[in-house]
Amino acid sequence: MATREELAVIKAARAGESRAQLALGSRYLNGGSGLPRSKGTAFYWLRRAAQQGVDDAWMMIGRNIGYEQARDLSSPREAAIWYEKAFDAGIAQAGLIFARLVLDNTEQFDSNAHARAIAALSLLASRNDHQAQWLLAQQMQRHGQPAVPGAAASAYEERLVQEAARAGIEDAQYALLDKAWQQGDGEGFARDAAALVERLLARNAAVLTQMEKEKEAEPGMAVQLTAAEALLLLRYGQWQLRSHQGDPAPLMRLFELAAVAGNGQAQLELGLLCAKMDRDGNRIFMEHGLANFKKALHWLALAGEAGVAAGWHALARIYSRSIYSQRNLQVAQQYLEKAAEAGLVQAQCELAQIYWRNRRDDPLHDVKAVYWWQKAAAQGDASAREALAGFLAQDDELGWAARARKQLSEKLRNSNPFLSARIELAATFGLTKPEALLIDIKQADYGHCLVVDICTLYARSKRRLIAIQTELQRATINRISRLFGDVDCGFSGLEGNYRQRQYRLRTAFPELA
Repeated sequence: MATREELAVIKAARAGESRAQLALGSRYLNGGSGLPRSKGTAFYWLRRAAQQGVDDAWMMIGRNIGYEQARDLSSPREAAIWYEKAFDAGIAQAGLIFARLVLDNTEQFDSNAHARAIAALSLLASRNDHQAQWLLAQQMQRHGQPAVPGAAASAYEERLVQEAARAGIEDAQYALLDKAWQQGDGEGFARDAAALVERLLARNAAVLTQMEKEKEAEPGMAVQLTAAEALLLLRYGQWQLRSHQGDPAPLMRLFELAAVAGNGQAQLELGLLCAKMDRDGNRIFMEHGLANFKKALHWLALAGEAGVAAGWHALARIYSRSIYSQRNLQVAQQYLEKAAEAGLVQAQCELAQIYWRNRRDDPLHDVKAVYWWQKAAAQGDASAREALAGFLAQDDELGWAARARKQLSEKLRNSNPFLSARIELAATFGLTKPEALLIDIKQADYGHCLVVDICTLYARSKRRLIAIQTELQRATINRISRLFGDVDCGFSGLEGNYRQRQYRLRTAFPELA
């Protein structure tokens, strides 16, 4: 309970007396004598005193109030003024907070404030303030604004990160590890990551013990891992997996922790390890017990739901394997379709092959095969492009349709719009005369391909597919589809039977006969 003296100070502070506000803020900073220690309340009163121009107020703010409280309890523009003043007065930690307030809220500050923040970080970095070194290196990475001119900027940035990492700044350590991984320096990554990995395992020893007792790990267990830490465990496990020959239990432990923390790639690796297979479907670690397919299915499904398409693909492989007691090819294809829809090229090619092999079972299977080959080819797959080669429209400037299109006049287009449209379609997609005259464009258009099937009307023809590859082809089909939108394309429609259509073509283009 506050004393009479403190009650008098509180009353004066509420009345707006700046010195009382400063005194009350100071008392809340230290606590005792009936008032609790509360930095939030202290900041409130010190802020009010600073707004009235009390120098000691912003000095106390710069010395005692951290970045998070200043950011949450005040506007960055207002707080930055006080921290900059405190820094100019010699309080080094205030310069770091000032720089963070400016650089984390750049839209609220002008270029001069940004330059002063960078200058403050540069000064602190030169004094071996490791937090400042790391923040300055981050700014150089994000904005390409070196603190030193010329080619030395890159070396200076790297030196800042290395010094911060050596001083124990974990963010800097993770940045160096990420760089080593991206550059393919696996040995350097593993060497520098070992200590951090051991620290993470020690921190989560209780969770690991619980997993071992229950023989199961579930998402949501109380692991103490950030996303960056889970990624570190995943990468360390992946590096170890490349050359690991002994008991897979240590790898399982790494992947389990990262998987429980919600890392989708770790869930994939854990599922594959439980199924005793690698990403290519090859069997691994068979000398260390049987595969646990139940656990593998659980984690692979979670990986797929997390957006890792390879998880669905691995599930498809498991359900198609003869060694799995609940083998089900229908379920395997369902998972393969999920992987293909998620963008996995390998699954798209496999699904296309399945549909093409079984094209006689369903009239639309070949249409689906072309669709998935197109999806894979769009991602650069060479085998898919090779498979699509037989479905591409062939440009033939000497063909009948190309020659007829050149002779199409405005008068003929107006007097015979349907015949003109069919000639344009034939020239664009390389159709024969019977195909051009008999195709029902509304039924032939499947979006990604044109199905040319006139077998019921012209027995000598064969059903074939033409992949739609260009915007011009798509625009041509759209325009012609609108023309035939409300028209019966059959023999009872406006165009008449096949003999009448042939006669109309010969009349308009006698040289084609």
